[in-house]
Amino acid sequence: MKIPHDSAPCVLYLLLLAELFVLSSSRPAHRSPLCNMFQPMIHQVDKLMHLRLYVLTDDELSNFEGVDNKLDRLPHINHTADDLTSMKVNESLSQLFVDTESFRLHVLWLKTAKENLSLSSQHAEGASSHLLQVSNLVKHSLQQISMEVPPSPSASLPDVSSAFEALQYSVEISERLQVFGHWYKRVLRFLKTKSYCLRH
Repeated sequence: MKIPHDSAPCVLYLLLLAELFVLSSSRPAHRSPLCNMFQPMIHQVDKLMHLRLYVLTDDELSNFEGVDNKLDRLPHINHTADDLTSMKVNESLSQLFVDTESFRLHVLWLKTAKENLSLSSQHAEGASSHLLQVSNLVKHSLQQISMEVPPSPSASLPDVSSAFEALQYSVEISERLQVFGHWYKRVLRFLKTKSYCLRH
């Protein structure tokens, strides 16, 4: 069929639109149902990174440098940036849940120990609240993708007999929470991008 000369630009325009549609439709368009969950989780993890379970000056804190860690059941976060590329949503969220619950167990133990020693437990209570919110968000996310929620970890924790011990444990948990927060903030941002969630 011969195309009238005047309609050639219009036909070319339609062909270009059709090609653009094919190219765009070939890209993954599936938006994860978890997209509404990632930002609240990142927000709570970010709050944890700015929490301290102690009140010390930098000079006072330096006295705890090099002190051996005593809480061997706390999560050990030892990953590199390269590990992010192999992250899977379901496995990462399951591990985040387990690690969050482990920290929550230790923070609640510390809170009780401080109360038994008539020490302020306000910071531990705040950390526990944020950890619970992270835990609940992750649990809901796992349920949304029909994944089984892992059992919460348990641990036999030592008795705390002095204010100094309580302070030492406070510093140890706080430092490990920092590492936990930095890592999982990166993980959640990566998973958010991987899930084709819009930025906001």
